[in-house]
Amino acid sequence: MASPYSSEWRIICNKFANAQNLSEIESMKDPENDPFRSKYKARELLREIYCSLKNFDVGETENESTASDGDQGQSIDGEKEREFGRGHSGDSPAGLRAAKLGTIEYYLGVNHIETEELSAGEEHLMNCMKLLEKCSVSPENVSLFMQVRNQLGILWAGRDETEKAQGYLETAEAMYVRYMKEEGVPPIDLPEYFVAEEDRLPQQERTKRFELVYTHTLYYLAQVYKNLEQFEKAGSYCHSTLQRQLQLGQFSPLEWAINAATLSQYYITKGLYMEGRHCLSAASVVAGLAGETPSEAAALESEAEAEKREQLRQKRAEISRCWIKYCLNLLQDSKKLLEDNIGEMDEDRQQELRQARRAEEEEEERGRKSTVLFGSSDTFDSICSLEEKVSCRFPLDFAEARGVFLVGQSYVTQAKEYFEMDGHVTDHIEILQDHSRLFLALAFFEEDPERRCRMHKRRVDMLEPVCKDLNAQYYLLVCRQLQFELAEIFNDMMDLKLAVANRQEELESHTIKKFNLLCASSTKYFQMFLDSLRSPDGKFPEHLEDEVLRPALVARFRMARLYSKLISASPTVQLDNLNLALDCYKFVVQYCEDHPGAAAAVETELELSQEMVSLLPIKINRLQAKIAANN
Repeated sequence: MASPYSSEWRIICNKFANAQNLSEIESMKDPENDPFRSKYKARELLREIYCSLKNFDVGETENESTASDGDQGQSIDGEKEREFGRGHSGDSPAGLRAAKLGTIEYYLGVNHIETEELSAGEEHLMNCMKLLEKCSVSPENVSLFMQVRNQLGILWAGRDETEKAQGYLETAEAMYVRYMKEEGVPPIDLPEYFVAEEDRLPQQERTKRFELVYTHTLYYLAQVYKNLEQFEKAGSYCHSTLQRQLQLGQFSPLEWAINAATLSQYYITKGLYMEGRHCLSAASVVAGLAGETPSEAAALESEAEAEKREQLRQKRAEISRCWIKYCLNLLQDSKKLLEDNIGEMDEDRQQELRQARRAEEEEEERGRKSTVLFGSSDTFDSICSLEEKVSCRFPLDFAEARGVFLVGQSYVTQAKEYFEMDGHVTDHIEILQDHSRLFLALAFFEEDPERRCRMHKRRVDMLEPVCKDLNAQYYLLVCRQLQFELAEIFNDMMDLKLAVANRQEELESHTIKKFNLLCASSTKYFQMFLDSLRSPDGKFPEHLEDEVLRPALVARFRMARLYSKLISASPTVQLDNLNLALDCYKFVVQYCEDHPGAAAAVETELELSQEMVSLLPIKINRLQAKIAANN
């Protein structure tokens, strides 16, 4: 190999530096009509370097290579393990030559992938693998060993060959773990092969870059495990990646924050609210590191400021939406723990959970905290401070639930500042629906029926105007969701008014009027939902699709109950209402007889409908007889 002080070697080093500059800096300035111009120039330089390296001391190194070829019988493709002491030593002339040639093959592979020539990129990466196969893993080449596998992992994942990608990435991970255990010396970074001795990196910087390579391995593995639906593993690797990025100071604040917020949603689905809260607190704090949001005036004057304003507002609003989901799920999961078989507070269960909380609280806090903490010296206190503003415990009474609700509601306000109705229709409505569900979850903890009713009225006030204004032609599914939810809200309000009325000896006329109005409103929205299922010629479908089967049958069932609850002094009106109720019950029973598979979706409703189909005719006949006798 040429001396590191020879003119030939200096030429190679200069070419490599130019190739790096073209790839990483000049390529950012390439015009849209020639986007890879600098990449192609860099490629030519890398090819020249490769030819020059091949010509140095070719006889000696080829003899050494040939002598060791017979000892290598390991799989290159997704190999899981590698012997650390076999093949050329990393610091031998043959080992260094293989590493330098392998590095150029690696950069050629990356270059072709970046210019969308994937097959050529794969070929160069595999050439790199073959060169390294002749060498033992050492400080001189371990980073290259890992980076080429990272790139092959990305390449195969992009081709939906997830298991193949998994093999390469798990090998890279195993190499890191074993290298750190057996060697632990900060290894050479790839560009160092082509710099003067005095320009080599200090040990601290080498360590940082090597750790960053491993961080990328973990990040890609997190994506692979997610695609393989190994969600627990994916969550663990994502968490490790985020933790390492903070420690190394190598992250984009907004990207990091969004990834942490996304991870929180995984923890929430697993009921791990302490971890979820920690991720969201870290996301909010780190997103703040991206700086202040430019004003509207600044955005109008500068395209860069406008883009920054849009990015900051959008990402922070997305994090706010994740906070909303946190608060909503915490309330909903608490409700599931506390409700009895009719959906009301189980006071015995409530007391049990209070006692269990005292016994478990301190131990659980210590156990989980040791594994989930994010943050650096700059952010740790801010993260902890934000965590203290909302509980991660299941609320057990109204006061605790209200605290969670108010935090969720504050994030609703923040999210709506960006996701406005004008321009973000679907997102805005989803936020409104989450706000409505926050009220619904809070209402469970409220003992006073009148105050519960007022909470439901707030839900109506936020959803009904949107439902009326929305064009069903363009937003049919959203309209159906809103219609069904409004029908259920009015139905719940009717039940609450009924509970209050049952305590009274005599109903006042305004109470009856209010009760009937709630019944009529619920029936109206259920009917609107059912009408939305009709064909353009107004015909109701003979077969209901799976996604609307249960809602449609439940709507009929609820309408039957609503008709039967309507209060009227007129026997004739009562008779009409009972007949309408019977028709609805019959529809549920008949549909399930015609479509036996549908019964599983509405077991409880079907059983009650069958019962009412038998009982209601008796009541109707009595009423008819009474009307006939009075006439």
